[in-house]
Amino acid sequence: MLKNKKKKIIIGTIAIFIIAVGVLILALKNQSVEALSKYGSRGSEVTQIQTKLKRWGYYNGNIDGIYGTQTVNAVKYFQRKNGLSVDGIAGPATLKAMGIYNSSSSNSGSSSNSSNVNLLARLIYGEARGEPYTGQVAVGAVVMNRVRSSSFPNSISGVIYQSGAFDAVRDGQINLSPDSNAKKAAQDAINGWDPSYGAIYYFNPSTATNKWIWSRPMTVTIGRHRFCK
Repeated sequence: MLKNKKKKIIIGTIAIFIIAVGVLILALKNQSVEALSKYGSRGSEVTQIQTKLKRWGYYNGNIDGIYGTQTVNAVKYFQRKNGLSVDGIAGPATLKAMGIYNSSSSNSGSSSNSSNVNLLARLIYGEARGEPYTGQVAVGAVVMNRVRSSSFPNSISGVIYQSGAFDAVRDGQINLSPDSNAKKAAQDAINGWDPSYGAIYYFNPSTATNKWIWSRPMTVTIGRHRFCK
């Protein structure tokens, strides 16, 4: 009888432990899902999303911190243009592409810097692979010069994803995996090397038809790109 009683106690304890673990896992899963900004969400993260999307030309609504239908549609537009899963939910991949880091993602300086290097490397690879190394750094420097300019968004992701700013974003080449040269060029540009001599624009003279870009004062020509202010 005593053995049976002990056996029941052990079995009951194990059962309670299993149930507790299951409840904890479910709670963590629900917490993770709730951490995503989606339809009906409110708060500072939604405000950040709306601010960035409006600055880049994806969102025309009010910046009110409320994730409504207009925000959902703007997020879908951003996702379609940038090769992301189109669900209208600002999950980890979408937030990362926007340069937004919340409590569910690492927001340390090193993580943020690594993400910036990767994004800039993707742009450089999409815009300037095959160009001389100095020319690749110069493309990255143009992005950094725009970040510092009051006329452009004040973040690397903001500059890169500004509507109509770069062909590589328009045609999806931003989603290609960068090679080691592009990554190194991105790091050099972030570290301050500027072979573009302060340029905030560049173009290929053999293909450019826009009269305005031809009117910009040239700083230097590297490979097939002319850099200008």
